[in-house]
Amino acid sequence: MKKPTHLLLLFFIMLNCGELVPNPDKNPENMTQENPDPKSNSEKVNEFAIVIHGGAGTILKKNMSEEKEAEYKAKLEEAIRVGYSILDKGGSSLDAVEKTINVLENSPLFNAGKGAVFTNAETNELDASIMDGKTLNAGASAGTKTVKNPINLARAIMENSPHVMMAGDGAETFAKEQNLEIVSPEYFKSENRLNTLKRVIKKEQEKTKNKTSAFYDADIKDSKFGTVGCVALDKKGNLAAGTSTGGMTNKRYGRVGDVPIIGAGNYANNATCAVSGTGWGEFFIRATVAHDISALMEYKDLSLEEAAKEVILRKVPDLGGNGGIIAVDKNGNMVMEFNTAGMYRASMNDKGELTIGIYSK
Repeated sequence: MKKPTHLLLLFFIMLNCGELVPNPDKNPENMTQENPDPKSNSEKVNEFAIVIHGGAGTILKKNMSEEKEAEYKAKLEEAIRVGYSILDKGGSSLDAVEKTINVLENSPLFNAGKGAVFTNAETNELDASIMDGKTLNAGASAGTKTVKNPINLARAIMENSPHVMMAGDGAETFAKEQNLEIVSPEYFKSENRLNTLKRVIKKEQEKTKNKTSAFYDADIKDSKFGTVGCVALDKKGNLAAGTSTGGMTNKRYGRVGDVPIIGAGNYANNATCAVSGTGWGEFFIRATVAHDISALMEYKDLSLEEAAKEVILRKVPDLGGNGGIIAVDKNGNMVMEFNTAGMYRASMNDKGELTIGIYSK
C-alpha cells in the first residue's frame, strides 16, 4: 500500500517543480527580459552634439535661387556655431539652445521672431517653449506681440516663475518684469510676410467660390509651416530642447499651435532624447509628437532613429498631417526626420563636423 502512495507523491512533486521551470515558449516576456535589446545598452557616440531646424514644407530647389539658398545656409551655420561654441567650452545645453535660437529669431528668413508670419488680423503673434532634460522643468509663452525673443521669455518662465506656460498680455507683463527686450509690434512686420498672407487669403476665397476645400490646398497647407528649433546634448550629459515660431499664416481667434505645448512641439528628457518639431501644429498636438518619440524609446526600447521614423513617417501622415523633427539622444545620436519636400536643418557633432541640408535629397 505504501508503494503506490510514494509514487503518487513523487508524481505531484515533479508536476509542481515543472511549473516552476521557466518555459520561454509559454512566457516570451521572460525571454525578452533576460535578453534585452542591445540598443538599450548602446554606447555614447558623441560627447556633445547640437541640431537645429528652420522649418519644413514644400521647399524645392527649383523655386530657390542660388543667392537665397546661400543666405539660408549661411544663417543656419552662423546659428549652430553659436551653440556649438558654448557646448565645446563646457557650457550647458540650455544656454546653447537659447542662444542658437536667438540667432534664428533675429533673422527675417525664418518664421520666428523678426520673420514671424501674419495672422488674419495682420498682426504677429509669437509662441515659444524650452525644456530641461535633467529636471523635466519647462517654460512656454503663447501669443506675445512685443517680446523680441520669445525663447528668452520661455526660459524666464521656466526658471523664474511657478508656471509652465503664460500667454498674451500676462506673458508680456512678465517679460517686462524680467527686463527682457521689448519692441514695437512694427518690428515684426515685413512686406514679404504680408504679401504671403494676402496670397493665402486670396486662395481661400477662390476655393470657397469653387466649392472645394481650402483645407487641403498645398499652398495653404504650407502657410501652416515655419518655426525654428534647437536640441543639444552637453558634456555633462544633459539634454535640452527649444522651439520658437510665428505660428501659421492667416491664423484666427487666438489660435495656438504645438510649439508652446510641452510634449507636442518640444520635449527633453535625459533618460531618452530631446526633440523639436516643425509642421502642421494641429496634428503635432493630436499625436503628441515630441513626447511620443521619447516614449517609444523608453517603453519599447526603440532607437532614436526608429522612434522618429515611426512618428514622422507613419503616425503623423496617417492622421493627415506632415512636417518634421530634429532630435538628439542621451548618447549623442542625431536625427533630422521629415516627410515634406524639405526642411532647413543643420547638425554638428563633438568633432566639429558640420552638416547642412535644405531639400529632402
